[in-house]
Amino acid sequence: MTTQHIASKGVEGIFSELARKHDLDVGEVATKVMEMLCIEFPMMEFRKRASLSKSTINKRLHAIDDRLGHELFVSNAAIRPDGGIIEVKDDKGEWRIVLVTEAKYQGKDVENIKLGVLVGKNSDQDIMAAGNAIERSHKNIKEIANYMLDEQHFPYVLFLEGSNFLTETIEVTRPDGRTVILEYNSSNLNRIDRLTAANYSMPINTNLCENISVISRNQAIMLQAASIYTEGRGQKWDADKMADVMLDVARTSIRLLASDLFSQMTKNETGNQQ
Repeated sequence: MTTQHIASKGVEGIFSELARKHDLDVGEVATKVMEMLCIEFPMMEFRKRASLSKSTINKRLHAIDDRLGHELFVSNAAIRPDGGIIEVKDDKGEWRIVLVTEAKYQGKDVENIKLGVLVGKNSDQDIMAAGNAIERSHKNIKEIANYMLDEQHFPYVLFLEGSNFLTETIEVTRPDGRTVILEYNSSNLNRIDRLTAANYSMPINTNLCENISVISRNQAIMLQAASIYTEGRGQKWDADKMADVMLDVARTSIRLLASDLFSQMTKNETGNQQ
């Protein structure tokens, strides 16, 4: 969108556009969310980048403690979250992360059952045993956590979609009229427990952007938890609902960075009063 188009339609206009097109991928939605942030915080400068190099992560770690950030075997190694990385420039001219988004789709059982497709080695099963293709999500989450080790927030949002991420039992009807029950707590189907290691098994569908501290053996430990959201019924995420989650997390980041964005936030408040 052009700047003029964004300004004329505003945030509500962009949301309406998202609502009309539910099949936007997470990267497209994140781009529109950055446009919304530019409208809401006009005195701030935002950017979105697709990747973060391992060398940059190591440099940040080494700056925190010179024991960290040494090993690098592939010079161009990088992470590329599906939705990219949105940053804001602070009062010192440094870029600070306010939102990282990724989507994980796993499990086509709902679609297969509705189409009457049987699966399995002998094509005689209604449900396919769940896969384990979730390692990249954990890697990306950990690398962003390394990069943000000295921050008080962790704005990583993971959107889950598909029958392997159900949170309630559903019934799906085949073309021949037979009903198949997909139980959300089936060990053969559900894989959410393999991702909640990234949020210390705290509640899903919850904004966990603000880091918490716990006390163990008289020592404070700061936890960086990914915010994990699932559609819950095996359906596709609506683009506008996805954008709503992203905006909530990004706004939390900006609130927690307020002391480093003071001059820009002051200008915003002054401009809004005029």
